[in-house]
Amino acid sequence: MLLIYSHTVSSRLQYICHFIFKEQLGLDYKLTIDSESFKNHPGAKINYSDSKIADDEFYMQNHPLLFENDIKVQATDCFMVNDIKAFFKTTACDFPFDIFAASFYLLSRYEEYLPHTKDMYGRFAHENSLAYKEGFLNVPLINIWLQYLAEKLKEKCPAGLLRTTLNFQPSTFNIKPTYDIDIAYCYKYKGLLRNTGGFLKSPSSERIKVLSGSVKDPFDCYDWLNKLHQQYHLQPIYFFLVAEKNGEFDKNILPHKNAMWQLVKKHTALYEIGIHPSWQSNVKASLLKDEIEWLAEMSGIKNITISRQHYIKFALPHTYRTLIEDGIENEFSMGYGSINGFRASVASSFFWYDLEKEIHTALRIHPFCFMDANAYYEQKQNAEQAYEELMHYYNICKTLNVTLITIWHNNFLGTVKEFEGWREMYERLIAQVQQ
Repeated sequence: MLLIYSHTVSSRLQYICHFIFKEQLGLDYKLTIDSESFKNHPGAKINYSDSKIADDEFYMQNHPLLFENDIKVQATDCFMVNDIKAFFKTTACDFPFDIFAASFYLLSRYEEYLPHTKDMYGRFAHENSLAYKEGFLNVPLINIWLQYLAEKLKEKCPAGLLRTTLNFQPSTFNIKPTYDIDIAYCYKYKGLLRNTGGFLKSPSSERIKVLSGSVKDPFDCYDWLNKLHQQYHLQPIYFFLVAEKNGEFDKNILPHKNAMWQLVKKHTALYEIGIHPSWQSNVKASLLKDEIEWLAEMSGIKNITISRQHYIKFALPHTYRTLIEDGIENEFSMGYGSINGFRASVASSFFWYDLEKEIHTALRIHPFCFMDANAYYEQKQNAEQAYEELMHYYNICKTLNVTLITIWHNNFLGTVKEFEGWREMYERLIAQVQQ
């Protein structure tokens, strides 16, 4: 067993040690405040304090962050370690920076609790983030750090102890496609009033052909996706927006319509599904419970426990607390709705730490790094440029043996002229990563 010494054991330290050693490195470990028992421990040991204790320890100088109980601006001056960025620099010890405190800072989204500028949708603007400012948004920095930590521990630990106490259990690479169904159909099932208004605003022969049944709705890519999933043995997640009324940002088929029921039931029989909380529910939290109940009834699933926010609109800690109250256990919104990359600087899932309450919650966060809408609308990429960015994420996630989570929308993968080439690019991507 790996023994970790600290002068005190805080909630923050317990949280990050569980993430690093139990979840990521697969090690049995124990925290202690007893310096004598630490000194006499025969196995591998890490001293996380401000002074050395034993000659055979792995000494890591601690930053005060994990022993504080307030939220304040931290000095996060970055420097290079093995050609990657790091911060909370240390000296005269076995690791060049406090990886515990730095990882906690990024995972907890500490900077999102500080005063910050919001974007046009009222979200934490990615330009505020350390990852964006320092140019490491496009890499899962924490996963890279942990790989380096494992190497340094192996170097320090004697060969005999390495076999008995540092039995690392690495993760495996996986791709998890996810889909946000917030506008299920372009023309079908929208009713006479909406279709008439849409036609008057933008006359289209395609709309008439779709409504007459002579051609398929351009957003209807569901059968095509199903064949792709079966061919490559994929297990995606579908997130459905089921707002009870339409609004400026909520434009899906209403949940009381039979077409929407059938679409949800069809996918529930084959895949995992989750709630895509509406924009309205972000403004009025009580609506979330209604939407979850709608989706539960439509799908026949008693407990809906998976979610992703519409427009990736969430604010910490309030949104996550509301999700927990309404039974959500797995959350897939950790990314930006304005740029692609790793918002929490990690590709692995992790439990959310409520920084205001100082508690390790049971809400598991699943970070994504790519969304088609970001690539197209925000980064102004065409399908080929988006493919190149995706291959970057694929290559780094595969190298690190972590999960690649992507977000797609059915309108991008349908037959809309505006998104010509995206469907073919997606199929090319899936074929490549499944080789």
